[in-house]
Amino acid sequence: MAEKKKPRYGAWVIVGVILLGLAGFGTGGLSGNIRSIGTVGDKDVTVTDYQRALNEQIRALSAQFGTQISFQQAQAFGLDQVALNQVVLLRTLDNEADNLGISVGDARVFERLQAIPSFQGAGGFNRETYRLSLQQSGLSAAEFEAGIREETARTLLQGSVVSGVPTPDAYADALVQYISETRSITWAVVDEEALTAPVPGATPAAQQEYYDAHPEEFTLPESRDITYVWLTPNMIIDDMVVADAAVEQLYNQRIAEFVQPERRLVERLVYLDQDRAADAVARVNAGETTFEDLVAERGLSLTDIDLGDVSEEDLGSAGEAVFEAEAGQVVGPFNSPLGPALFRMNAVLAAQETPLEEAAPSLRDELAADAAREYINDAADPITDLLAGGATMADLAERTDMQLGTINWTPDTTDGIAAYDAFRREAAAVQEGQFAEIFDLADGGIFALTLEGIVPPTLQPLDDVRDAVSAAWQANARQEAIIAKAEEIAADIQPLTGFDTLGLEPLVEENLTRRSFVEGTPPTFNDQLFEMAVGDVRVIDAENRALIVRLDSITPADLSDEAVIAQRDALAENARAGIAQDIFDAYATSVQQRTEQRLNQQTINAVNAQFQ
Repeated sequence: MAEKKKPRYGAWVIVGVILLGLAGFGTGGLSGNIRSIGTVGDKDVTVTDYQRALNEQIRALSAQFGTQISFQQAQAFGLDQVALNQVVLLRTLDNEADNLGISVGDARVFERLQAIPSFQGAGGFNRETYRLSLQQSGLSAAEFEAGIREETARTLLQGSVVSGVPTPDAYADALVQYISETRSITWAVVDEEALTAPVPGATPAAQQEYYDAHPEEFTLPESRDITYVWLTPNMIIDDMVVADAAVEQLYNQRIAEFVQPERRLVERLVYLDQDRAADAVARVNAGETTFEDLVAERGLSLTDIDLGDVSEEDLGSAGEAVFEAEAGQVVGPFNSPLGPALFRMNAVLAAQETPLEEAAPSLRDELAADAAREYINDAADPITDLLAGGATMADLAERTDMQLGTINWTPDTTDGIAAYDAFRREAAAVQEGQFAEIFDLADGGIFALTLEGIVPPTLQPLDDVRDAVSAAWQANARQEAIIAKAEEIAADIQPLTGFDTLGLEPLVEENLTRRSFVEGTPPTFNDQLFEMAVGDVRVIDAENRALIVRLDSITPADLSDEAVIAQRDALAENARAGIAQDIFDAYATSVQQRTEQRLNQQTINAVNAQFQ
């Protein structure tokens, strides 16, 4: 069972965003009188419902990526199918609710209308606002209210399926006790310094034995012999000619970057009204309080009110006073976009001006890089034509500006062209005999590649890796000696033995849970710790050292503790919600299997075309 799964058995359509869902691209333009993409049972699946669902999916993914995605990208993620499945499921439930005779009256519909913020006026629900909103969205009142009626009935159906799921108290009690039980330990580190004799070097026989026992340590990974050509802006940037006039034009376009007026580092403390702000500055001027105290009174920190470096123009009506103030001086109150405010000037930043002569080299390089990228972009199509005509990588290097190279590539290779993600991706995917293509690099460059052959994982000869084998054998022998020394010491540790009496530096950890992390311990530390009984002493391998651990006590979960109670309740609710979701998913699947679906793929394709 999933630990936590957000319930989806609530309202499948949030009525408050229906109008928003109708806005945006893809909501119009379908010719003729086609209003449905098919039927589910006796219910039409409308074009509008599918468009709205698809719009919402695209908006959600765009918000996740922080940029508007195209419909082609949405299709690549399968969002069109997700939206279709969503509207088909909703109409399936609507059809089932009708078959079961579940419905709601006009009074319930009107209650829902009154609760929608978009339809509110000064005195609450406003019929004229309601009418205009629907008119702007291309909906009639009958259509909109029918949607509310169906959604409410669908919610009742969903609620009836899952409302009887009990809270699994026994499960939650067992889990919270397991999670909240704690351990207290004493532990110490045993390392190479504890050894009384140095570890000898590996003999040839020992090297051979280790080499035979650990071939994976000395096996080269599969590699790919690749021939490639590439062209990047840096390769041709020195050949780009940039006119002085272009440099001057770019300088003037970005003049604010090179000519900056005098600025101030300023903090702004906003008040609700003028009187409070005036009283505050009077208290500061009288020495009764400090600016820092005023900030604290508002429940803020200096970071919250920091404006950074600003110009006089940025400060509006406060500009002149702030720019005349001494460092540390508080002025105001002045009106600000957020209300009356006090301003503290902290430092003066002198005006800065970078003349064209100084800025020109970097601007010229920037324009040259742009020109190089444009040159490469223009060259891509002719190079593609050469590839289509059968040109090899060597041919491209001879007939274009692209440079030829070879690489024995593995996933660990990150030098040269392998530093680019795009090259690594294509190098991993290319097959022998595959038609070569032009691919883009992140810096505006391009490349093409062919696979000459694949070298399988290869065990290196012992003579080639003898030094590495010797070092690995010695590290292993040293660790075995450390573990043996730790076992010897641990044999003398009893429940009341002081670690320091055995020459150890004891560390005490109390109230460790299964989710605790103890710095300096291996990943399996907690698993081993919670297998121990009180008084047990265990030696734990920690790569190049050993840990001696004694379990001093086990403390059961305190089921009366408020934090434990809250955790127990959350676990119980999460489990109940997960069970309810599983039940509803099974029910919905059953209903879909016995409900006839007829979808017109041509109509769906036509709707999708509106998004492109």
